[in-house]
Amino acid sequence: MFRNRSNYQAKDAPDLLLMVIIFSLLLVGVVMVYSASAIWADYKFDDSFFFAKRQLLFATVGIVAMFGIMNIPYLTWRNISQGMLLVCFVLLIAVLIPGVGMVRGGAQSWIGVGAFSIQPSEFMKLGLIIFLAKYLAENQKKITSFSKGFIPSLSLVFLAFGIIMLQPDLGTGVVLVGTCMLMIFVSGARIAHFAGLALLGVVGFVALIASAPYRIARITAFLNPWEDPLGAGFQIIQSLYAIGPGGLMGLGLGQSLQKFFYLPEPQTDFIFAILAEELGFIGGTFVILLFFLLLWRGVRVALGAPDMFGSLLALGIVGMISIQVMINISVVTGLMPVTGITLPFLSYGGSSLTLTLCSVGILLNISKYARL
Repeated sequence: MFRNRSNYQAKDAPDLLLMVIIFSLLLVGVVMVYSASAIWADYKFDDSFFFAKRQLLFATVGIVAMFGIMNIPYLTWRNISQGMLLVCFVLLIAVLIPGVGMVRGGAQSWIGVGAFSIQPSEFMKLGLIIFLAKYLAENQKKITSFSKGFIPSLSLVFLAFGIIMLQPDLGTGVVLVGTCMLMIFVSGARIAHFAGLALLGVVGFVALIASAPYRIARITAFLNPWEDPLGAGFQIIQSLYAIGPGGLMGLGLGQSLQKFFYLPEPQTDFIFAILAEELGFIGGTFVILLFFLLLWRGVRVALGAPDMFGSLLALGIVGMISIQVMINISVVTGLMPVTGITLPFLSYGGSSLTLTLCSVGILLNISKYARL
């Protein structure tokens, strides 16, 4: 699928259409974070702009980082990938230490930094994508071998997944594994190896669900949320109550009813439900179209990159974003059990938004070298 080329001459500007898509999603995100969170923020912090101001700050920091990273030649990341991955593992382990890691929503996934906090698993997603792109590019001929290529490329992936599951954070772990599996498949791994891995994966996934009562409750709520409407099924029911009345045109920006303490913390995982309620089918379709355009431009960059490392890195970044979007919207619309996955660019959150913009900065730099 990908060809190595020798042309590393960078263009003056990155893919401008890709940049327009990113800023469009950011703008929608800031507006919807304010609309979804104003009531809750005014009640809890006596400031209806509390979450919106922080989201704008995160977006500003992320944009500055994106433009800075956009001007760093992407080959630089290949040279420091091992050090980055080591730092990511240190942070991932540190979050499990009592007194260091912070517990939110039942998961010990954050490390406090002053008035803010960082989520090491977000760093791990990008760090592992960069390292895996380097490893696969350098060992492409070995990837068809189960023992010499396939298993070694999976070892770090499942090590990171295992540590993330100790927090536990199944949603982030699924995005991490899914993205890495996509990269390994595209690099030339045999389908037969994936078939055997899929069987083990199903067994392992069932074991993970069975090992935690709250995961079983989520599966039960997914199959029949009305069985426990005030417990495990509450969130998905309230999400569907938001999407349904939105209709074609929506109730109007700021006119959501579900954000009045019905849908818990609507500015995070379920922000798409509020968007659909206020902007309707048209608004929801517009946002999904923006994500499809992002996927299209990202794949174009990957196909046009001058070397295998750049191609796999671009594919990993756009794959990570796309998988996260697919899971989030599927959860919000009742097609998947609740996972705790945020919607890229739109959901409130510092680490997620900042790291996503940093990742996109790398993608934009690759686009400078790509033949589009």
